Amino acid sequence: MFFVSTSGALGRYIALPVPVTIGLRAILALLFLILFCKYKGISLKVERAHLLPVLISGLLMGLHWLTYFYALKLSNVAIGMISLFSYPILTALLEPLLLKTKLQKAHFLLGFLVLLGIYFLVPSFDLENNYTLAICIGTLSALFYALRNILLKTKVAAYNGSMLMCYQMGVVAVILMPFYLTISVEEIMNEWQGVMLLALLTTAIGHTMFLNSFKYFSISTVSILSSVQPVFGILIGVAFLNEIPTRNTLIGGAIILSSVVIESIRSSRKKAIS
Repeated sequence: MFFVSTSGALGRYIALPVPVTIGLRAILALLFLILFCKYKGISLKVERAHLLPVLISGLLMGLHWLTYFYALKLSNVAIGMISLFSYPILTALLEPLLLKTKLQKAHFLLGFLVLLGIYFLVPSFDLENNYTLAICIGTLSALFYALRNILLKTKVAAYNGSMLMCYQMGVVAVILMPFYLTISVEEIMNEWQGVMLLALLTTAIGHTMFLNSFKYFSISTVSILSSVQPVFGILIGVAFLNEIPTRNTLIGGAIILSSVVIESIRSSRKKAIS
């Protein structure tokens, strides 16, 4: 979660058009992941019956990244990340419907706790400012992310997370190809450090570890546990971008973190019993 949390600060820091940033992120991450899979001897083969869902997950991943980074550009690290974290609530609602799993009331209660934390974190709900637009776009990003995670839940048991990320990165890189021609090589080189960190640390390492965690928890559990990301993201924003959180931001972060602790205890006890 810490590695994935670097996306907020890096999304704000990199001064490139969003589609170009996401496309370059996907290309570099794909190269890193292919090298890792070859080094580990991980097969890149996907059964024909599973190919379409895996490719669709790549499309959803691309849409999630694009909308998320636009939300970051319109606001700040705190607003961009916390708007995305409506996705645990969306996941808790969608998972029983799409995967036919048992509905857990505790997830709704913890989802409400996350929502309460978001309420404190958001400084204003004024429909005339960019922050409100950022929240709407961030929530749309959350929907894409929730659908992608649910779709992959049925695939991670059969495939390695790094291999699945390879296919997703390939889809994103190909779809965004037309945007690579809209910017000069010199402009790209001026931002190469940020793009490299985004591809390696956030994507190749962070998202692969995140995918592998699906083998041990339900999607709803992983979603709620990952709600610690805004807390990490805001701290990173303070350290590197000097985006100082307000008192309400600190209160909201504490509420979100409490939901993470509660779910961690619940999942640990269930695993110990089983």
